[in-house]
Amino acid sequence: MQNFKTKISTYLKYCETQKKLNHKTLKAYRIDLNQFTEFIKEKNSEPNKETIQNYIALLHNKHKSKTVKRKIASIKALFAYFEYEELIETNPFTKLKTKFREPFTLPKTIPIDIIKIILRTAYVELNQKGITQFQYNVILRNLAVMESLFATGVRVSELCSLKVNEVDLDSQYMRINGKGSKERLIQIENKDVLLALKNYRIAFVTQINQCGYFFVNKLGNRLSEQSVRFMINKYVKKCNIPIHITPHMFRHSFATLLLEEDVDIRYIQKLLGHSSIVTTQIYTHVTSKKQKSILASKHPRNKFLLNKG
Repeated sequence: MQNFKTKISTYLKYCETQKKLNHKTLKAYRIDLNQFTEFIKEKNSEPNKETIQNYIALLHNKHKSKTVKRKIASIKALFAYFEYEELIETNPFTKLKTKFREPFTLPKTIPIDIIKIILRTAYVELNQKGITQFQYNVILRNLAVMESLFATGVRVSELCSLKVNEVDLDSQYMRINGKGSKERLIQIENKDVLLALKNYRIAFVTQINQCGYFFVNKLGNRLSEQSVRFMINKYVKKCNIPIHITPHMFRHSFATLLLEEDVDIRYIQKLLGHSSIVTTQIYTHVTSKKQKSILASKHPRNKFLLNKG
């Protein structure tokens, strides 16, 4: 068992140094593989085909399909590495069927009117009388974060991981390090968004330079994903919005609204940082507003004049 743990440590080091996986992915891998190791230890068995089948059955009883798929993928990648490095003679996944049908769920979006209300509320806060300089700066930061989420469609983890040198407001772009260490540039063309980012940077320039990250918290450290969730929840409550809103919903809204404006799906794929167009195509299922417009204006039946007496 100790030898198996050592091999896992070597694999995780490989993922970090060779594959250049980000800290969030590495953390997920470590958790998944540690859980699998504990299962083997508890069952006092070898990591063979039968053991993996039993573990997969356990996962299906304890987790949702998406989580199960990720955990299986983590273990499968581990054994693929073992096989490549010739650390095992036979890969137990070779003759093991792990595919299963996942329930299809549409991405949740934020109605455009609600996005307007949230942003407008933050701008109104900036102009209220009686607030301290510290409160004013925090509102500037909140605005910059929410404007960025909606303007760029970045994942909240990508936003919080932005380094100082990855945001160029003079050239108007952010350099995003996405999943699998894939880099993409996203232009910032809206003047209000640029101004919000510039005002924020001026207010927090000392903390930003000391921390090294572009978005910082009240203590001058890297802004966390959880802090962004709390921030958005605060504005949702303040605006009496009756729906739960997450940072990722800004990303979904970004993609859906661009589709409704006739932006080619392959451009949206690049903006979102999706490796496959299949991932991006899920947004075609939620653009009902666009579908209605197309059917009302483009369908040939609208040109038939049949029942005119």
